[in-house]
Amino acid sequence: MQLSFQAAVNNNRSLATDRPGPARVTRFCLRAFEAVRSHAGVTSLPEAGTLRVEAELVLVLKPRRSPALVRGPEPAQELQPAPEPELQTPSPPPVMSSPLRPSPSVWRRAATVVLAAGWTRPGAATSRSPPPSEGFRLLLLQRSQNQGFMPGAHVFPGGVLDAADRSADWLHLFSAHLGQPRFGLGPAPPARASFPVLPDAADGQAGALPDDVAMRICAIREAFEEAGVLLLRPRGSLSVPESQGPAREPGCALTPPQGLEAWRARVRRDPRHFLRLCEHLDCTPDIWALHDWNVWLTPFKRGFSRRFDTAFFLCCLREPPSVYPDLAEVVGCQWSSPSEATKSFISKEIWLPPPQFYEVRRLENFASLSDLHKFCLDRALEGTERWLPITLLTADGMVQLLPA
Repeated sequence: MQLSFQAAVNNNRSLATDRPGPARVTRFCLRAFEAVRSHAGVTSLPEAGTLRVEAELVLVLKPRRSPALVRGPEPAQELQPAPEPELQTPSPPPVMSSPLRPSPSVWRRAATVVLAAGWTRPGAATSRSPPPSEGFRLLLLQRSQNQGFMPGAHVFPGGVLDAADRSADWLHLFSAHLGQPRFGLGPAPPARASFPVLPDAADGQAGALPDDVAMRICAIREAFEEAGVLLLRPRGSLSVPESQGPAREPGCALTPPQGLEAWRARVRRDPRHFLRLCEHLDCTPDIWALHDWNVWLTPFKRGFSRRFDTAFFLCCLREPPSVYPDLAEVVGCQWSSPSEATKSFISKEIWLPPPQFYEVRRLENFASLSDLHKFCLDRALEGTERWLPITLLTADGMVQLLPA
């Protein structure tokens, strides 16, 4: 048996072995030392170190006398030889396939909608600052400084998936015009690889909505809660030919009803009231106006346990709807072109989290709302990618690596 010896002395480490008793450890070390002495040129056994063999057995030698470990004289004990290997009962291997339990360290499902609206209003451009080239604006909401997650940031509307978003209670509201299970959204997207997330909210719930429908309802509900924007469609306007797939043309948000604040307060207390609101208005969430865009995973950050598996949708609207920040989670809003948002971020007027900044820069590649909408339609069957920023800690800050 070939042996190698590493004299990595560590006077604070105690004897660590895998089952063999002290007498047997001593005999093994002496035999090992004799075996490697001629190869390694070692003439004495160190007081502490690490002995490795090709069979992956590692022995850490305890120093003969360590002041930190001396507790005074102990009664002498007779060293009993350990049982021979063939008489030992091997311990079972560790279980590596146990189910993942919910904990704050795993990702929670969430949804975000990027609202891109056509823009015909005159800008505040001067002769020295020409208007931006993009013919559309993006809705950015400013989060309150009191929020525990991304305080003060400018973000797109969105939030955490709730069990009410995929409840079977939605079925009657959709099925009057469209068939199940996807209500005319078109072919199902390609299946994605599994990833460690919290247990699905639909587990054990018969007849619950599929993921791509539930996530859209979540994003639409959050847009109403945070910004007062209703991405709803009257049920009477739905027709089977029109709804066999994503919306072919940009739509419009629904005019908010009277009592907006009362309804929003109910929905914030209990997301199930969003279904009641849709029933009251005889509308359905306009899931056909939301296009798959991307999925972002929150990277690990020491001391911070909130992590999200967030589906990003893009919704093209012919004109910008009125926005009513809730003044609790959201304290402000603005409609900005992608290039304007980038300039505001660089000049430190606003702060965009990495996913929002990345998506804003991507959207600078589109000159008009029609180009952006056509792109969404053309890539509908390609599915989405899931991106996880890589965090690098430096001596004076932190760097996040994003997809090229």
